[in-house]
Amino acid sequence: MQLSCRSNSLTAPCTRRAALSAAALLTALSAAACSATAPSSGATSPATGASTTDTGLSGQVVVLAAASLQDAFEDIAVQFQQVHPDASVTFDFQGSQDLVTALSEGAQADVLATASNSTMDDAASRSLLAEPTEFATNALALIVPPGNPAGVTGINDGSLDGVDLVICAPEVPCGEAAQTLAKQLGVTLTPVSEEQKVTDVRGKVESGEADAGIVYTTDAAAAGDAVEVISLPDNRVVNHYPIALTRDTVNPDAAQAFIDLVLSDAGQAILAEHGFGAPIGR
Repeated sequence: MQLSCRSNSLTAPCTRRAALSAAALLTALSAAACSATAPSSGATSPATGASTTDTGLSGQVVVLAAASLQDAFEDIAVQFQQVHPDASVTFDFQGSQDLVTALSEGAQADVLATASNSTMDDAASRSLLAEPTEFATNALALIVPPGNPAGVTGINDGSLDGVDLVICAPEVPCGEAAQTLAKQLGVTLTPVSEEQKVTDVRGKVESGEADAGIVYTTDAAAAGDAVEVISLPDNRVVNHYPIALTRDTVNPDAAQAFIDLVLSDAGQAILAEHGFGAPIGR
């Protein structure tokens, strides 16, 4: 089995493997067993001691995914490969707008998962994918370095004036959300830098290069003690995360199985563990 990644993220290495709950794994295995069309033979994973199942799916699944999904999707991929031992997953974690651009310029991929409906709609308008399905939601968080040296206390109380604020660029889903929130609160953001990935915003705050940054709640949670979180007033801005098969997928069956796992109870549990909200209406 193989899990690889093409990513410039400042977050944890792509080889990171989170511990998997036995209950979530059992759910994924049961679902795979019910959907298998070929006879299965059991095996034991040396890493976990859990049973794996030969589902008949094989080959590589290339997933283009928003940078904010890295930790959660890597954990989901571990479960996927325990269920489908002959399949492998390769990720490219970038800003959603860069993923759509890469796909439109001919990048080979089987699955696209973005951090906003607007970026997925852009891909759909270019006839790059099949019908998307929402699988998660996310909200914003204001983060500062440990100790809060600049004394930031909020987004609309004047404490951001004169500090080194970093946010995502307006064309990036987290930047679009930050501008929407600022408009709702009647404030103007004056960042010293606008990044193409939310993980780059987080990285600059973690390193102390920035006094404050606006990221997703999932990024704030992933940073742990490397940042402090400043409460936002009535954050009504929610980003919707859709996922879809690409038009030119070369491994549609395995790619659909990955999407099905993301949408399953097991996949949703992993996303929730990383701070994502459930799809609206789920």
